[in-house]
Amino acid sequence: MGKPSISLSYGRQAFGADPGAYHAARPAYPDWVFEILRDRCGLKHDTVTFEIGAGTGLATRRLLDFGANPLIAVEPDDRLATFLRKTIPDNALTVIVSPFEDAILPEADFDLGISATAFHWLNEEPALTKVAKLLRPGGWWAMVWNEFGDPNRSDPFHEATKVLLDGPNSPAAGDGILPFALDVKARLGALERTGAFDVIEHRAEPWSLILDPDQTVALYATYSNINARSDREAVLAELGRIARTKFNGCVTRNMITSLYIARRRS
Repeated sequence: MGKPSISLSYGRQAFGADPGAYHAARPAYPDWVFEILRDRCGLKHDTVTFEIGAGTGLATRRLLDFGANPLIAVEPDDRLATFLRKTIPDNALTVIVSPFEDAILPEADFDLGISATAFHWLNEEPALTKVAKLLRPGGWWAMVWNEFGDPNRSDPFHEATKVLLDGPNSPAAGDGILPFALDVKARLGALERTGAFDVIEHRAEPWSLILDPDQTVALYATYSNINARSDREAVLAELGRIARTKFNGCVTRNMITSLYIARRRS
């Protein structure tokens, strides 16, 4: 029997207790993601864009830098939505506080839609069907994740802490074999089953995130599976101790950025 899963409803409200700390702790998306959106998906000045699960705006800010205008950010947590509005004073940005399923957006009106490390908190196939309806013919859809962990590289810190982290899984964990973001067959299959896209592509690149003990604790404090635990503070303290005493104050997390893009059929 697999581990219990964190509910979608919990996950949509799991990150808003301290938006500033979340924003500071989470790593940025690599430049190549936005270069692909520019070069392949047409992201440029006045690209009409929507973003699902904008969070604290890690991707939002880059989309605006590359010209997204207007950018409609759909965020279900009002605390994160408030953070977005306060920290991104850009007239191109409109923030809608709503689950994506309930958000009222104009159909066939968008050049680009994107979700950054958030789409696993939705029911995938109904959400993709709605995404397709929002895009103009020839418009593009993108899903990107910064995945913490690489199955092809040794991960000493994860091995040293995985028993400590035992508990309910986020939907990001996927089916238990591959994380949601790295299950390429499943993600491409879901896009294909919509029948709405005529070009579907995937790219993934590994990289490394180097953290000191305080940064390690701050990062893990943003994980939904840790925030769901009653012993959260004790777990975080032990993670910091392990980082200091067993890893000499230097933790390497193996990262993979995984990007899926799909073009709406004409």
